[in-house]
Amino acid sequence: MIDPVLPTYNRAPLSFVSGEGSWLVEKDGRRFLDLGAGIAVNALGHAHPGLTKALTDQAGALWHTSNLYHIPQQETLAEKLVEATFADTCFFTNSGTEACELAVKMARKYWSSQGSDRHVILAFTGSFHGRSAAGIAAAGSEKMTAGFGPLLPGFRHLPFGDHDALRAAMAEPDVAAVILEPVQGEGGIVPVPDQCLKGLRDACDETGALMILDEVQCGMGRTGRLFAHEWAGVTPDMMMVAKGIGGGFPLGALLATENAARGMTAGTHGSTYGGNPLACAVGNAVMDTVADEDFLAEVRRKAGTFRQALEGLVASHPEVFEAVRGSGLMLGLKCRVPAGDVVQAAYGQETCIVPAADNVVRLLPPLNITDDDLREAAVRLDRAAASLVPA
Repeated sequence: MIDPVLPTYNRAPLSFVSGEGSWLVEKDGRRFLDLGAGIAVNALGHAHPGLTKALTDQAGALWHTSNLYHIPQQETLAEKLVEATFADTCFFTNSGTEACELAVKMARKYWSSQGSDRHVILAFTGSFHGRSAAGIAAAGSEKMTAGFGPLLPGFRHLPFGDHDALRAAMAEPDVAAVILEPVQGEGGIVPVPDQCLKGLRDACDETGALMILDEVQCGMGRTGRLFAHEWAGVTPDMMMVAKGIGGGFPLGALLATENAARGMTAGTHGSTYGGNPLACAVGNAVMDTVADEDFLAEVRRKAGTFRQALEGLVASHPEVFEAVRGSGLMLGLKCRVPAGDVVQAAYGQETCIVPAADNVVRLLPPLNITDDDLREAAVRLDRAAASLVPA
């Protein structure tokens, strides 16, 4: 008999009932150190007092009106995002995959509004852009698409890191845009080198193709800058944002330049819940903290300390780990043993980590994790690794 909850998740046998900071409490009372942060969602940890106050204050005033009316909290958050980024305008969604859907629509509408039939969007192997029709078509992997055909057409997939293939593809006259993650998350914590992002920006400028960045997982301070592309000194035409922007409350956005959004007029897109007062009240509180340069400097400092500890872990357990990779507090351990075994061993040490492709485990702790908790993380991961080595 099928479970009342559709069985599409391979869930760990854990049920958390409360949390505080970097810690989760299981219903049996055990305390787990959370190094996954809800897959980079709980940017400020669990039960953050500022986010809790923002949500409860707004809940006592107004939950929902719909986008038939002006929503002051939404307008304030849009102004903050525009001021802090390349963007001129924002559309609010409930998730990253909804932001992807709009990015695809906006890119095609951009060209259609100019009388052009350019519609192909270039994407890369190893990518992840959500599980909607556009998201799985953009990723293109058999794991994501098997059984869900016919797929949304108009995507062309290129090998990650193949510059010759990219140059050849960009020369095609039907290419409307390119979509990529500055740091692939689900793909195994694979950063795009700065020079490659710069080269892609140049190629887009030369051909007119729009550059769409997916910063759903790597954005909102995760790499030590507000957004990961800032390290390369480039700006996209559109950017997908979600996860950390809501600090745990469902919220996403597509940010765009005025030029990229030129085809989007009244009636071309909409959302019932996107940008509702509750979500945007929390989003404003997140932005007030995460966009602060002193906060980001602390993320970079902690990231350096944690990475150094992880490098020591790899050196101490070469039979378990191969390398550390990633940026900021978006780090991955490339494993020599099955990554799933490492995840299970971490559970045994009451620690939550997240698996990814390429036999990698992800470490995505809250951005405000304490130094003491980072030290405890290294101790617990060391014990987990030791448990995987035969005595």
